[in-house]
Amino acid sequence: MKPNPLKGGFSVLSDLFPHSLSPPLYFNYLFFSHTLSSLSLPLSFSSPVGRGLVVCRLENAPLATEKESRLLFFPEMEDGFDIDNLSCHDRLSKAQLSIRLSEEEHNQSIPHLHSPTAWMALYADRYTCGEGGIIPAHGDLTFTILLFNPDSAGNPLEHFSAEEAGLHSFYCLLILAYFVASCIYIQPLWMALRKGGPMQTVLKVLSTALALQGISALFNYIHLARYARDGVGIPIMGSLAEFCDMVSQVSMLYMLLSLCVGWTLSKNRKPQSRPLQWDSSPASKALAMGGVATQGALLLWEQYEETEHHSYHAQRSIAGLLLISLRIILALLLASVLYTIISTERSALKRDFYLSFAKGCFIWFLCHPVLVLLSVVFNEHQREKVVTIGVILCQAISVVILYQLFLSRSLYWEVSSLSSVSLPLTMSRGGRGRY
Repeated sequence: MKPNPLKGGFSVLSDLFPHSLSPPLYFNYLFFSHTLSSLSLPLSFSSPVGRGLVVCRLENAPLATEKESRLLFFPEMEDGFDIDNLSCHDRLSKAQLSIRLSEEEHNQSIPHLHSPTAWMALYADRYTCGEGGIIPAHGDLTFTILLFNPDSAGNPLEHFSAEEAGLHSFYCLLILAYFVASCIYIQPLWMALRKGGPMQTVLKVLSTALALQGISALFNYIHLARYARDGVGIPIMGSLAEFCDMVSQVSMLYMLLSLCVGWTLSKNRKPQSRPLQWDSSPASKALAMGGVATQGALLLWEQYEETEHHSYHAQRSIAGLLLISLRIILALLLASVLYTIISTERSALKRDFYLSFAKGCFIWFLCHPVLVLLSVVFNEHQREKVVTIGVILCQAISVVILYQLFLSRSLYWEVSSLSSVSLPLTMSRGGRGRY
């Protein structure tokens, strides 16, 4: 990529770098002999026990010495700091670190920092800012920068930036929790599915959504495990993890919307003695499909704009903000529908069921907007992790609440059709013999 000349003799190469760099990474730079080039390097040095290390290797040390070449570093800690608004001499004076490119290899330690800080790297020589007289016909200067960023244990070979540190361990624990839970509950859940009942389809959707979340966690773990070793990972695994999570999201949305709207419409045309079940109608299906299509489009748009493989982001894009707005609107819609159902329901048991169902719905839809709002109190490098980990845990809790609700009330759904009034959750002696 050729440098784009800017005012004051600067050229910017910021498009060469990702949003977050995690060392050790290797970069080769080619500079013209008379320019000052701005390298937008967001380096996160967050280790409380060690210092970041920058290693510069030259291919032509005599040329760099003759040109008095050097690299200038300064942290972007000031609010509203914009290097383009500074004069050429001001840009040079702002540097807090300077590396003279006079040796074939030079090691420079980054000062100890208590929190991750983005550093801007600038290249300058004696001809910067129009100084040094007539520019001779020198060749181009090529050098390599190696970035070593120790983790909390002082290990410089861990390829996680401050934004990603801890996610690998989280997904490992999450997979372990899914495995233990599946070993404990797979048999009773399988028996409930084989038994059938009015809510068998709901249990199947919940099981599918939970399985997709587990598969997504596994794919993320595999991607991050490889990323820890080579700094690249397996991008296809990250994409598959996002796809599984999106399918889980839209399937849960379809189920929750169609359930609520179907219950509302069925109360006007079906007797109260009919057991609770998934009442599908053209209106409920149309509303659910509309919500699914809208959320699916926004999820795809958001993942297309975000370069990092995270299912949940701190929402810096328009698609992310629209997605949060949609979830808030859906939560308000479900609140209105459930309030209508609860206010007209005479059965205390059914009211309790609807209230528990509302709790699970609100946790599922509102956890993401609430966590994005709360993440502003954290440092910028922590917000992505707070949102990602928080949403995954909250939605897992929501699924557990719905599982417990539907499984514990299955007997009530079976016997409620025998009477026009609500029956207590008791079993006769004959009934006990069947369980």
